[in-house]
Amino acid sequence: MTKISFYILQGTQADDRQHFACRLAEKAFKLGHQVYIHTDNAEQCEQLNQVLWSFRADSFVPHEVNEGQDSDCPVLIGHDKPPAKLMDFIINVSNNQPSFFSQFERMAELLNEHEAIKTAGRERYRFYQQRGYELATHKL
Repeated sequence: MTKISFYILQGTQADDRQHFACRLAEKAFKLGHQVYIHTDNAEQCEQLNQVLWSFRADSFVPHEVNEGQDSDCPVLIGHDKPPAKLMDFIINVSNNQPSFFSQFERMAELLNEHEAIKTAGRERYRFYQQRGYELATHKL
């Protein structure tokens, strides 16, 4: 069963969630995990793609945008379809629950203090809780 961690960031800026997603993806990649970053749309995918190239000068996270084809890249970014390969860690920066989240061992839900993001996050938390998923919350 998927283990789900909620990370609650201070502030309301969308790019704070993106930068945290990049740091989390980098850490998971260095630990040998296959990472999928789930976004709301193609524009957000492209933004994360750019941020992953530049969020730290001394970092390299091999990644690509998920087009649904088979890929050996350890970090994929997508919004409308699950990755074609099995991956073990999903980072959700979308305001929606990915319908395919249960195929992953771990999931990170990234929230901040923006009212719409917080409200959607609470709804997802209740959904997971009612279905018996193991949940953890980290306030940063």
